[in-house]
Amino acid sequence: MTPKKDFYQIQAEGIIKKLAQRNMPGFYCSTSEEAKNLAIELMDSPSVISWGGSVTITEIGLLDELKKHNYTLIDRKEAKSPEEVREIYLKAFDVDYYLMSANAITLNGELVNIDGNGNRVAALIYGPKNVIIIAGMNKIVPDEQGAVARIRNFATPPNALRINSDTPCSKTGKCNDCLQDECLCCQIVTTRFSRIPKRIKVILVGETLGY
Repeated sequence: MTPKKDFYQIQAEGIIKKLAQRNMPGFYCSTSEEAKNLAIELMDSPSVISWGGSVTITEIGLLDELKKHNYTLIDRKEAKSPEEVREIYLKAFDVDYYLMSANAITLNGELVNIDGNGNRVAALIYGPKNVIIIAGMNKIVPDEQGAVARIRNFATPPNALRINSDTPCSKTGKCNDCLQDECLCCQIVTTRFSRIPKRIKVILVGETLGY
């Protein structure tokens, strides 16, 4: 392994210990391919699966892999109207597995997420029987304050550009603390403990993934 990979593994081992104290099992995978395979191993078949908006789970090829298995997929991209999107969002609360990434994870094992609609963080908090989070080691931050700063200034602006959101950050490249209708930073959620043991599982990947 390279020194960077060695560092990622050492750092991940410390975070995984902290996650365990918070009732959230953690895993470390050196590559995207390993992470994709592990996610499949963690999910029973047949199962009903949905996911939140995530560049990471697309980048590692997980969404394509799901189609090769005996899963029922709840995909909002199949919606043909805002009403159908809402219906799919609500169905996602009753799935067996909900897939997502985290916007940031602290060295102390806290998950920090910022959301626009709120459907993703709502599913993380309550509803799906299991939540599997896949995050590149580029999302590791020292603490909650660093997490919010990272998300608002380094994750949200490129994400706004990706989805063609007309927010100030998409023009300035940094957070303007906006209150516009298209704001992507409507909900800020820190998950510090899972009351249901092992409901939330976190796969850390030794690569740069997502925003």
